Amino acid sequence: MTISLNHAIVPATDKQASAGFLPAILGLEASAQWGPFVPVRVGDVSLDFADVNLLGTQQVTPHHYAFLVSETDFDQIFARIRDADLSFYANRHEPKRPGEINYDRGGRTVYFDDPDGHIMEVLTQSPI
Repeated sequence: MTISLNHAIVPATDKQASAGFLPAILGLEASAQWGPFVPVRVGDVSLDFADVNLLGTQQVTPHHYAFLVSETDFDQIFARIRDADLSFYANRHEPKRPGEINYDRGGRTVYFDDPDGHIMEVLTQSPI
């Protein structure tokens, strides 16, 4: 049996702004709005940004999204994080180690938050 993840819905207070933020940092492009969603293609998976009220709530509960990238892509993404003056940190849990990159898994990992508080992770070596 072959199974692959096709898409995930990302709740946002402003789907257009959130769907613009992530591609700007990762060096991707948002697609045109499709129904109530603004898709962002990440490899074979689409992250479909949706206004939180579409999902039956009025506030965003932050989720965690991790992106495995090459060393070269990491350098470019990290430069965009710094150019955007975003806060970044080395650990998702306390102590977060703000302003640091995590080297604990043999690669590099950095975390930053999107406008709705979703925890975005960029890493060069998969822990799995």
